[in-house]
Amino acid sequence: MKIIFLNFLFTSFFHRCKIAELKEKKVEVKQMSTKYIFVTGGVVSGLGKGISAASLGRLLKSRGYKVTSQKLDPYINVDPGTMSPFQHGEVYVTDDGLEADLDLGHYERFIDENLHTYSNLTTGRVYWNVINKERDGKYLGETVQVIPHITNEIKSFVIRAGEHAAADVVITEIGGTTGDIESLPFLESIRQVALEVGRKNCLFIHVTYIPYISGSQEYKSKPTQHSVKELQSYGINPDIIVARCDETIPQSVLDKISLFCNVEKRCVIQNKTLPSLYEVPFMLEEQNLADIVCEKTGLEIRKPDLTEWKQVVENIKASTKPVNIALVGKYVALHDAYLSVSEALYHGGFENHAKVNIQWIDSEGLENANLDEVFKDTDGIILPGGFGDRGIEGMISVANYARNKQIPYLGICLGMQIAAIAFARDVLGFDDANSYEFDSESKHTIIDFMEDQSNDIKKGGTMRLGSYPCSLKADTKIWSCYKKDMIDERHRHRYEFNNEYRSEFERNGMNIVGTSPDKQLVEAIEYTNHPFYIGVQYHPEFKSRPNRPHPLFVGLVKASLENKESHK
Repeated sequence: MKIIFLNFLFTSFFHRCKIAELKEKKVEVKQMSTKYIFVTGGVVSGLGKGISAASLGRLLKSRGYKVTSQKLDPYINVDPGTMSPFQHGEVYVTDDGLEADLDLGHYERFIDENLHTYSNLTTGRVYWNVINKERDGKYLGETVQVIPHITNEIKSFVIRAGEHAAADVVITEIGGTTGDIESLPFLESIRQVALEVGRKNCLFIHVTYIPYISGSQEYKSKPTQHSVKELQSYGINPDIIVARCDETIPQSVLDKISLFCNVEKRCVIQNKTLPSLYEVPFMLEEQNLADIVCEKTGLEIRKPDLTEWKQVVENIKASTKPVNIALVGKYVALHDAYLSVSEALYHGGFENHAKVNIQWIDSEGLENANLDEVFKDTDGIILPGGFGDRGIEGMISVANYARNKQIPYLGICLGMQIAAIAFARDVLGFDDANSYEFDSESKHTIIDFMEDQSNDIKKGGTMRLGSYPCSLKADTKIWSCYKKDMIDERHRHRYEFNNEYRSEFERNGMNIVGTSPDKQLVEAIEYTNHPFYIGVQYHPEFKSRPNRPHPLFVGLVKASLENKESHK
């Protein structure tokens, strides 16, 4: 009996081990089926690694592969949410509420996929996660080190990105420039990923700059050689080199890069400056970039379907009707602070076959300015999001000006709040009307804290973030843009319209045209007797795509064209 029982235990243990082994193998197979493409940069920053990565994503998607993208940023901030727009450009927000690097906007616009919480990782977040695990005792008393704990955290994040999106291909951009000390843990991590998933399932692309010396009229490959040598010293051999340039690079220079960087000739790809960044996928397709990637990673080489993207480029080329739209903000000194807004305006232009000229206007200088002079050539006005009281009075004067002068106006987040404050002062007669953010002592706080917010809440990641539903009112201009009763839009804000003023606003012509489904939160306002005057609490720019322009931006450009035509 004892023998039978022992045999049972042994058999049971054997089966459990076998099942565990099979499960392990299943996980490995799943990981092995996903391809990992890492994009690094060399020589100088600002090369357009993100555009190269995003364009490749579009080409692979056109071949029927499920693609997801991510950005690994070496700065120590936990996320870009509290960083000045002058430092890092706009803060991009995903559906699930991730505050992310602006490059994620490029990825979403090109691959037309919604990214997620595993799409952006900073050094600060990595160390935050590791330290919290150590505090929770999850390392069981181990000495916590860069290798393996920091690198394991990064590797896990890369793998989870593919699993979360059920992706065939994960394209990961490494922020910074090769040789930067802060990038080293990320480079070591992706080296380890290649070792663990197998080199056939991993590919390295290095984007470098090829400088042109006008004195000798020569393109120079030496900086690229040094950059690749630096990358190789970390154990990473690039499979493909993308050479950034303003003009066509002579073949002799490309051959030299191939020889000295140990990369096949066909794998040295030019990324030349083009009139529109949306043309880049076709330039890379002509050089067979996607087919080379498929070949080297064992993916089936398929014929691409770029019909939709061809239509995008054709629409761009057909966009010849000029229209001037003023973007009024406090961060206009750095255009990247409003990158998604400007791209969404261009998308709206494509749909209307209009060439949008953005007039960048700093709101700080408008408080006592002659607005007739400032906007004499303006066909439409957009007032985007922002925080802090700098330049606010100038914005309020612009919102009133656009409403009184019948100029098409779109207010986004702060822009909606400004429109509400301007209306309360100018129409309702509340001279001290303001937002609690700017004046906590005002007797008429038109914009106030959300119910679950207060001054005591920490700034980072504590706002209303991500996608929320919004119910639209029928027979309104905003409904005519969307042509649907219920929408979902992304948010990034801490203050809301004060419900105490709803009825007074509506009695005087400023209608509440969008609310949360439970009617508690005001999401959109619209002024009657105006061709186009809309304010929205959310950020429509984050959901605009070149192949699917956002309806509010299409509507603004259309109204601006009509305004221009009426003043001829």
